[in-house]
Amino acid sequence: MRLRVEFTTEPFDLEEAPAHAVAAREVIQKAQLDAVDVGPFGNTAEGDADEVLTAVAALLRDALGSGATRVSLQVNVIGEDAP
Repeated sequence: MRLRVEFTTEPFDLEEAPAHAVAAREVIQKAQLDAVDVGPFGNTAEGDADEVLTAVAALLRDALGSGATRVSLQVNVIGEDAP
């Protein structure tokens, strides 16, 4: 099964990326995921379910540990296995 994750971290800072946003992005960029798109207000990545779920656990841990007060995320089944 393939999954797509979309996420944002808060609080926002329009001047400079906060430590929690950087931590979450680094997790996603280092993971074995496809179609990684990192932006100022949202981030997405796709990959094998096990890889995505492992990355999501790490990004939650790292973002919250770096000062995030909220992490919003959505995970969707994509590709041939999608219902």
